[in-house]
Amino acid sequence: MRIRTAGGADGAPPSGVGRNRLVGATLIVLSLAAALACYFVFTAWLPTDRTLYREYKAAEACPARTVVPRSEDCLRKVTFAVESTRDARKHKTAILLGPDPFPRMVVPFGDSGPVLSGLHQGDRVTGTVWRGVVVVIAEGDAQQNSSDAPRDEPQMTAAVGTFAGLLAALALMFGAMHLARPRDPGLFTWRPYGKWLLIVTGATCAVVGLSLVWTGLPWFLVPTVCGAVVTGTAWFLYRDLRFGRAGR
Repeated sequence: MRIRTAGGADGAPPSGVGRNRLVGATLIVLSLAAALACYFVFTAWLPTDRTLYREYKAAEACPARTVVPRSEDCLRKVTFAVESTRDARKHKTAILLGPDPFPRMVVPFGDSGPVLSGLHQGDRVTGTVWRGVVVVIAEGDAQQNSSDAPRDEPQMTAAVGTFAGLLAALALMFGAMHLARPRDPGLFTWRPYGKWLLIVTGATCAVVGLSLVWTGLPWFLVPTVCGAVVTGTAWFLYRDLRFGRAGR
């Protein structure tokens, strides 16, 4: 007869140990992916958006030309006729018909007003075209930016990158504990420690990013503030859980 040890049949490790090691390895891989995402946001996405916005604001009116190219670095005003509009909750667009080289333009929007909600088939609007896309539409004195218009909102982009960076740090910490202590990772499990840290991290990055957009404060405050809040929360929550003062 084969002897069944405390570790399991044929000396195999308990299923919980193997599961914890698998969880730890998965979290390490997740940490690497999140770190790469953070690197991409701060080295590519954020600088590209800021450069694009500066170029857009510096663009001047296009000169009159006999043949108009599809894409120009200047701002060209074009008269369009409205073919149709869609003002659904998640999809807001206007299809505009214009002269060559803009015979049919599908223009997305982030909200309904002040122009999109009042447009009807056959209405005529003035569209501002930059680099081949309609960035602004105007009807009378009212005008509205399209979703293609570059925006000066680096704070929200920084919030995305900060969330990815903090997620990388948390996943690395939890993954390392699962690999180093597969029999008992302690508090470094999903419930309640991991769950609450993830909620706090996501909520903090969103709130801080939006707050800095509204107040106009510089984007580089996002990593500083979010990092301090999440670090402090991690410490106090760990202390409370360790001493049994926080319920599960």
